[in-house]
Amino acid sequence: MTEHRPHPAQAPLDADEVLDVVDERDRVVGQAPRAVAYARRLRTRCAFVLVRDADDRVFVHRRTPRKLVFPSHYDMFVGGVVGAGETYDEAALREAEEELGVSGLPRPEPLFRFLYETPEHTWWSAVYQVRCTLPVAPQESEIDWHAFLPEEELARQLDAWAWTPDGLAAYRELLARRAAGEV
Repeated sequence: MTEHRPHPAQAPLDADEVLDVVDERDRVVGQAPRAVAYARRLRTRCAFVLVRDADDRVFVHRRTPRKLVFPSHYDMFVGGVVGAGETYDEAALREAEEELGVSGLPRPEPLFRFLYETPEHTWWSAVYQVRCTLPVAPQESEIDWHAFLPEEELARQLDAWAWTPDGLAAYRELLARRAAGEV
């Protein structure tokens, strides 16, 4: 019997990327390829960047079906995993520029960190915000659809669209901290 392998155009993205594995206090304890880290539920790091345009609308997008985690889900953050040896700040800027298809973006402002844990996934998450006044050209390999939405419209879609669970958790944490005057 031959092993079924997806066509390269359908294979998940970045399964071999090496990530730092961290402990419950966010200290590096090893490294593993992304696919191995996810399959074994090893704790890694992730950066989330809330992007606003000049009119204060939030960049919202739908992930491609080829994403390794949460394919075809909507997200109100750009970002992704922090690579081995990379800082959260470096990953936030790199991921935001890559996903938005821009260069020269201001350094994203750090807001807070939290531990995202479910039975399937666990990662330390650093949440940022940035204003992007540049014309965006999102990465087609990462993003199927995008728009800048007023926050009121985003709020109306929270229960209607299939959101990335970690992005939704980060957004709810942001709203709670904003309501408490912490960010």
